[in-house]
Amino acid sequence: MKLVVTIPAYNEENTIATVIREIPRHVEGVDSVEVLVIDDGSSEDTVRNAREAGADHIISHKKNEGLGITFRDGLDGALEIGADIIVSIDGDGQYNAKDIPKLIQPLLKNKADIVLGWRDIDNLDFMPRGKKIGNKIATWFTNFVCGAAVPIKDAQSGFRAFSKEVALRMNLAGKYTYVQETLMEAMYKGFKVEQVPIEFRPRRGQSRLIPSLPTYARRSGRIILTTYWNYHPFRIFGLIGGAFVVTGVALGIRVLVHFVLVGVISPLIPSMITAALLIAIGIQAIIFGLFAETLKSQRRFQEEILYRLKKRESNSHG
Repeated sequence: MKLVVTIPAYNEENTIATVIREIPRHVEGVDSVEVLVIDDGSSEDTVRNAREAGADHIISHKKNEGLGITFRDGLDGALEIGADIIVSIDGDGQYNAKDIPKLIQPLLKNKADIVLGWRDIDNLDFMPRGKKIGNKIATWFTNFVCGAAVPIKDAQSGFRAFSKEVALRMNLAGKYTYVQETLMEAMYKGFKVEQVPIEFRPRRGQSRLIPSLPTYARRSGRIILTTYWNYHPFRIFGLIGGAFVVTGVALGIRVLVHFVLVGVISPLIPSMITAALLIAIGIQAIIFGLFAETLKSQRRFQEEILYRLKKRESNSHG
């Protein structure tokens, strides 16, 4: 049983070494622990400091690609070196790596497929009020689109543990971040998510992922909506199309009632044309949704092929 701890890092020269040295190298229930750092085009000494601190593997991007791509490369890299369990932790030192044994326990006991380390946001005095509110809104929205049976407490947490099966099934597309997309994929694919309380510490310096709350909300919101579209295209276009059809029918009934009562339709010809257009647009939207649903089935087939290829490659390396 191999545990691989992945650390996405971008210009974390001041903290990366401390994070790596804090990672326990002997964990009960695990035969070996390896550290994989994914450097996202850092312009300073993140790679050198990580290597000197004892990182076993380092993947380097030539330029800054974004946290979502960096995380995805970390999952793929961990699978390539034979990981059975993958833990992802940030390189800024806010999460306590000594919580890793506690984080992976539900996986070792086969009680979960993903374990999310959740922060007690309400009691973090050092976290700005704006970020607390933003975190709660993003978490609520993630729960809403996922339809989670057990509500996620902290959808923004970057401290997580994944089983090998989950990592093989993940097909992430987001460039900016991954935290919502992984949870949505996991729930849509039937994986069980457990949550474990973890320590969260003040950050030294300014966050590079969240330059401002509006920017983060816009970018992460786009990822959430795109992921939701990928799994529920007919629900989206069915709702839009249904709204157009209902509005068009209501307007048409108004025209019909006026004709029955007055016997003249000419004053309402514009309304009649509008009603016909609304109904036509609504029907087209519904048809497009059905077409997109067919493409979703094809996507599932392609994902299954990709899963088998990744599994075969992972087993050959393991």
